[in-house]
Amino acid sequence: MKRTAIVTGGSRGIGLAIAKQLAQDGFNLAILATQDYAVHEKNLKGIQELGAELFYLKGSVANAEDRAALVEGTVKRFGDIHVLINNAGVGPKVRNDLLEMTEESWDYVMGINTRGNMFLTQLVARQMLKQEAKGKKRGTIINVSSCSAVVSSTNRGEYCVSKAGVSMLTTLYADRLAGEGIMVYEIRPGVIATDMTSGVKNKYDAMIASGDFPIARWGMPEDVANVVSVLAGDNFLYTTGNYFDVDGGFHIKRL
Repeated sequence: MKRTAIVTGGSRGIGLAIAKQLAQDGFNLAILATQDYAVHEKNLKGIQELGAELFYLKGSVANAEDRAALVEGTVKRFGDIHVLINNAGVGPKVRNDLLEMTEESWDYVMGINTRGNMFLTQLVARQMLKQEAKGKKRGTIINVSSCSAVVSSTNRGEYCVSKAGVSMLTTLYADRLAGEGIMVYEIRPGVIATDMTSGVKNKYDAMIASGDFPIARWGMPEDVANVVSVLAGDNFLYTTGNYFDVDGGFHIKRL
């Protein structure tokens, strides 16, 4: 019997790469995304062509009813949930200086990136606790955060705070669930080539060219997916609450 993984925001970008990798690893997939199936039909069929059964739900992690429908629908379709990938995330619709940030922008970003993460994880953890362990652990929860959890960007402060919150959620859930055989991790991508970074391509091209990144290239969604693949397996059994930088070495402090 195959294991099942939920990937939020799994229809494109980093989430799609993760979903494809997990399909190759033998998982069935449940995907939550904000657009109709038809919009991403080509991408989603690509997941199925890798041998995965797919449950797709249009919705938002910011919405409690959508979160509940995702968990209930996944369990109805596949029986159990073995892996949760909290990948869905947004930046502010407009980048404003910290002194000009609006409460509406704060609520929008925090609602998806942090509140959605908190309460979807809560639902999935409760479900995992009802299940027998499959393999060497009961479950795995992986939060796709950002280097912005610890790197300041004063023109998108709400994003930085939201990702710092995800880091603490990783710590809290890892602490709470370790004794239950559920491992929790955080991945902090750096500059990854996705729709979210396409609007600031020139900025990051210049940073890469000037040597700000020890590994002097753009990160690819597959770079993140490869780390997820390892963490979702059964090889990390004495490790939880850790974060993994996938940022080309950007986190290294240099003189």
